[in-house]
Parts: sequence; C-alpha cells; structure tokens
Amino acid sequence: MTEIWRPSAARVADSNLTRFTECLNARRGLRLEGYEALYAWSVARPEEFWTEVARFADIRADWGAGPVLEHPDRMPGARFFPNARLNFAQNLLRDDDDHAAIVFVNERGTRRQISHRELRQEVARVAAGLRAAGVGEGDRVAGFLPNLPETTIAMLATASVGATWSSCSPDFGVRGVLDRFGQIAPKVLFTADGYFYAGKTLDSLAPMAEVAAKLPSLVRIVVIPYVEPQPRLERLGATATLAAHWQAFGEHGAPLRFAAMPFDHPLYILYSSGTTGVPKCIVHGAGGTLLQHQKEHLLHTDLRRGDRIFYFTTCGWMMWNWLMSALATGAALVLYDGSPFHPDPGVLWKLAQQERVSVFGTSAKYLSALQKSGYAPAQSVDLTSLRTVLSTGSPLLPDGFDFVYRAIKRDLHLASISGGTDIVSCFALGCPTLPVHRGEIQCRGLGMAVDIFDDDGRPVRGERGELVCTAPFPSMPVAFWNDPDGARYRAAYFERFPGVWHHGDYAAITEHGGIIIYGRSDAVLNPGGVRIGTAEIYSAVESLPEVIEAIAVGQDWRDDVRVVLFVRMRAGTELDEVLRKKIRDVIRAHTTPRHVPAKIVAVPDIPRTLSGKLTELAVRNMIHGRPVKNVDALANPHALEHFRDLPDLATD
Repeated sequence: MTEIWRPSAARVADSNLTRFTECLNARRGLRLEGYEALYAWSVARPEEFWTEVARFADIRADWGAGPVLEHPDRMPGARFFPNARLNFAQNLLRDDDDHAAIVFVNERGTRRQISHRELRQEVARVAAGLRAAGVGEGDRVAGFLPNLPETTIAMLATASVGATWSSCSPDFGVRGVLDRFGQIAPKVLFTADGYFYAGKTLDSLAPMAEVAAKLPSLVRIVVIPYVEPQPRLERLGATATLAAHWQAFGEHGAPLRFAAMPFDHPLYILYSSGTTGVPKCIVHGAGGTLLQHQKEHLLHTDLRRGDRIFYFTTCGWMMWNWLMSALATGAALVLYDGSPFHPDPGVLWKLAQQERVSVFGTSAKYLSALQKSGYAPAQSVDLTSLRTVLSTGSPLLPDGFDFVYRAIKRDLHLASISGGTDIVSCFALGCPTLPVHRGEIQCRGLGMAVDIFDDDGRPVRGERGELVCTAPFPSMPVAFWNDPDGARYRAAYFERFPGVWHHGDYAAITEHGGIIIYGRSDAVLNPGGVRIGTAEIYSAVESLPEVIEAIAVGQDWRDDVRVVLFVRMRAGTELDEVLRKKIRDVIRAHTTPRHVPAKIVAVPDIPRTLSGKLTELAVRNMIHGRPVKNVDALANPHALEHFRDLPDLATD
C-alpha cells in the first residue's frame, strides 16, 4: 500500500512513545530502536512491559507483592497484577483544579463546561447517594442515557464506590434495554427525561416506565433533566415512588472517597450486538481496562495534558468507555449529543474548531457519509489544533484514507483502529512515530500478541486468515455475566483454536507490519470455495457517487454460493442495467472477477446494529427464509422486510 503521510522528525521526537522508549531503555538497560523492536519486546516480556506502562502512566494503585502475571500459559485463566488494589475513578479524578475536564455541546447549540474540581464535587455527591441507596461492591448501576456530563459523573460515582456500571443509549428501545439490563439486575438506574436528535425531541420517561416495571431489582431511579427543567416523575408510573431528581440525589459537600478494589474487579458490563440471540454480557475489570486504555491513549494516540479529545459515540458503544479513560491523561473530554448531520454536515467540524479539538474520533461509516455529502471541512473550518483523526467501527476503506487527507487536513495522523466490545480496546491501532499507508491500520497494539492463522491454526504472513491473539492481555474479559463455569466465555473465543483468542476478523498482516481487516469472518463470502472479505467489495462500490452504501452476502445457489450485492441509491438515481454494469466494472477493476456480484439489487434501507454496523448475517438469513433471532438488536429492524421474498434472487 502507498505511503500517504509520515510524521515529522520533530513530531516523532516529541511523542509520548519516544519518551516511553527512552525511559524503558534507561530503566531496563535496553537498546530498543523503532516501533518494531519495541513491539517485539513488549510481547516477549509482558510482565516487564505492563509494569513499565503502569509506571509511565502514573497509575495510582497498591500493587502488592507477588507476580505481575499469574498463570501466563492459561488463556483464559491468566491474571495480571493479582495482588493489586486500585480504584478506577480515583485515577480519572486525579486533577483538582479549574481547568476544563468536560465540554458538552448538543445539536441545539447548548454548551456546558465542567472543571476538574466541579467534576470531583459532583462525583462525590452522587456517590453519597449511591451509598445511601445501599450500593456497594458487587452491585450493578445502569444508565439509560444520552452522552451527557451526568452520564460520566454517574459512571465515576459508581466506580468510586466499587460497584459495576452498564449503559445503553436511549435509542435502544424497551426490548433492547430489557435484553441487557434484565440480565444484570441493576440496583439503581439513571435516566434522562428525553433527548434531541435530528431536530426532534424524543421522550425517555415513557419507555423507562416500561423498563423499570420489569426490573424488580431496582431500589432507586434517578432522573436527569435534559429536555425539561423539572421532569414530572409521576410519568414513571408505578415505579415513580423509586424516583428522585438528579439535583436532589446524594449529598452536596460530601467527601470524595474511593473504595480500593482488586485489579480484576468488575468495572463495566458491556454487551455483544445480540444479532444472533440475547446479547452476551461481557464483564470488564477495572485494572485491565485502565491499564490498556492508558497504553492506547498515551502511546498510540499520543494524548497528553491540555489536549481536547472528541469521539462521536453514544454511551451504548464501547468507544464511550474508551473515551472516558482519557480523563486519566489530563486531557479534556468533548462530548456531543445529537445527529452528526443536523443542522448540516459540518456540525461536528464546527465543534472541532470551536473547542480546539486535538484528537477527533469517529466511525468509518461517518467518514463515508461525510464524503457522500460533499462537505469538505478543510474548506470551511480552521482545524489548526487538530493533529489526529481516529476511525473505527468497521474497516476504513482506502478511499476513506484519501478523503481524510484531501478534504479534512493534509498534515494529520490518521489512525484507523480495530478491536471491539469483547476487549473494550484494540488489537490494531495507530502509531504516532510510523508512516500511514493507504488502507492499512498502522500496527499491532503494544503488548498484544496478534497474529493471523490459516484454517489449520498456522501463522501466515502476506496471506489472509483469522485474526488471533496468542498470549494473555490485561483487558481480556473477567467473565461473562451468568456464566458460572465459563463455558460461554470459552465458546465465544477459544473453541476454534484452543488456548488462543479467536477474534472473528478476517485479516492480514502487511509487509509494513500493519493490519488490513477484510470483514468479519462469519460474513466472509465463499463463492467457489474461495474466501472473500466484504470490505473489499464495499471499498469499490462505495467509491461511486450513485451509491450511498452497500451490503454483500452469499446466497446458496445450485450447490455453490453466489455473491449478492444490495445497494442503497442516492435520491433520484435508478439502478438500471447501465449502472449495474458500472458497479460490476469498478468491483472487477479494484478486486478480482470472483468479487463481482452475480446479482445487484436496490433496496431503500440496509439493516444495522444499534452501534451502526451493517448486519450481513441478518440479511443472509432473510434471503434464505431463515429467522433473524433478535430483531430488537437492530437500530432499524423494519429494513429487513426489504429483503424478504425478492423475485430477483429466484433467477439466474
């Protein structure tokens, strides 16, 4: 792949990664030079590497005596820092001054700023309320919330008392929320009264009344005023007796206290997409989450005190959890609530200019949609402060790399990253000291023994295969909820290759040491027995201005599999034979003849998960007349009907 950006010598010399390597060499008597050497050492010496990360990040903990890594040959079963005790919130609330900790803006133009001192005071107040409600170690606290400062405060208060936080965004719907919170039985639930999206005001109290009525574990519901100054608590129906207003919850002036917890104490419960059944409840430990995120923020993202980091996310996506940890670096969080295209496609970039954002994070799908909109930030706003753009959620296609450097900023670190809810972090990331190659994720994450296996479990280079991790890492899940013998946990990641984490991505390691993700393994197409990643097809077809987005699946056909491509067209564009030929030609030119779809069908909408990812499996089931197990896991389940009984798929 073509090199499209290289950091200046000054930028490399000034990076946290260079400083970390220099400190490491001095402390350990090493002579590591360059990222490849550092990566190799970090994988070979995990105990030393993670100890040095903790030291460099100044993580506040009582590390205790004994080994850094217990049972290193077990996966699952290994434990990092088994005798350590710490508090996650204490590490994020280390500053106590008047500098901005959180800046919040919504689509209506509302802006609020909270200092580190104010944040600590609010966390102490809400934590006192949680303690008064009987919340402590082992209890769960849930949030049905927009991306508000109060969401951050509630999470930190939960962590400060040693309880476990879990959140859904209010667009999940009643069934989606109950599928998640119903499994974990929260003791306290935070909700806003509503939220704003695309110019509309949407209610949260009616669905929350329905949710709360089916959560007998609740002892308190805390309502945050967002769309109204004083929400009417009686709208919660029979559960209104449990309700309190946000301002009245807790104790003003309460001291800030932190419960010291074990390193692997459950901090978060996150959820799988749930498209193949009830979502899996993935439990993440406080120490592993903190240590991994500090590594990714400081060394891979080059985040530092005084920076402002923005990520376009809801609190139902793991990137919200990832963003929260940036407080530990001394950076300020820039939070946004609303549509990224309301009132116009430039709303997030005007925010970046206004708030002097240093690191701008988003999804590959957003960048694709921005490109289709015709909006070019470089022509409209001043992005002098911006030095890094992060992209995740799905593979950033090569054309997306071109768009970022052409339309956003030329001198910019574009870090495509990839990991998942499963690890609340990344396997492959950016690197501030390496060049960016078009279409590639720059590197494997430090301390992550990432490899590519063929079907027989043998490592391969320059070939496509299964993305795996062959050694333990701190942010592996502590457990799945309600999985006492660990059977579901092992089945999810360790059945394909025993003792090796199988992540489910179809990928390759490049000659530069980078990673290319070709799609999810379970969505890989297999015409004629040849495996094809869907991302390659999307890369080609979505370069066409006539196509807004596409989804490709394999259809069982005459004892084989044929590729079917569904496209959502730009308004006023018709999918005729001329355009079908153009689509096939561009796919053939960018890939191989095997990638060319046998059928191309126009649909008005494409189903996606609540976190915005395309759902190839759901579409594949629909066209084969098989049930889609959990439509409540979809953001737009009505879109599935467009794929039922299509006459085009019954012919050659």
